[in-house]
Amino acid sequence: MSANDLSPAAIDRIYNVIAKGPFGEHVGLSVDHVEVDRVLVRMAASPEVMNGLNIIHGGATAALLDTAATCAAWATPDAKPTTRGTTVSLTINYIGPGHQEDLIAEGTVVSRGGILTIVDAVARDASGRLVAKCQATYKLDLARDRRLAAQD
Repeated sequence: MSANDLSPAAIDRIYNVIAKGPFGEHVGLSVDHVEVDRVLVRMAASPEVMNGLNIIHGGATAALLDTAATCAAWATPDAKPTTRGTTVSLTINYIGPGHQEDLIAEGTVVSRGGILTIVDAVARDASGRLVAKCQATYKLDLARDRRLAAQD
């Protein structure tokens, strides 16, 4: 399945709301690729995300992974303008430092339930070195859309 299988609401949410909100703009997030259940999100290696050792701060890496997981959860044909969601849990394993290269996170849906979506995300630097991995549980309330539709 490709991005063409996604609703306009899902595509808009992924590109313009999740990754490009004020925080995403501040830390240099951008979406490189979207298809159903899979996304690539990039974070620029800018001074705003570096720690005192000139290594990408772990919190910035966590934000990148959370954003990739969120975007992957939203990469479903079922997302509507009325859909709401939030991260329920995020477990991160840091593997190595992110040096002065952009980080690219791949988020992939593992399982979709009625409300909860499980996503694996992996962050690598531009040279392909593994920086961190995570598993996220995301609440994407598609049932809310069905309830709202039933009220109409």
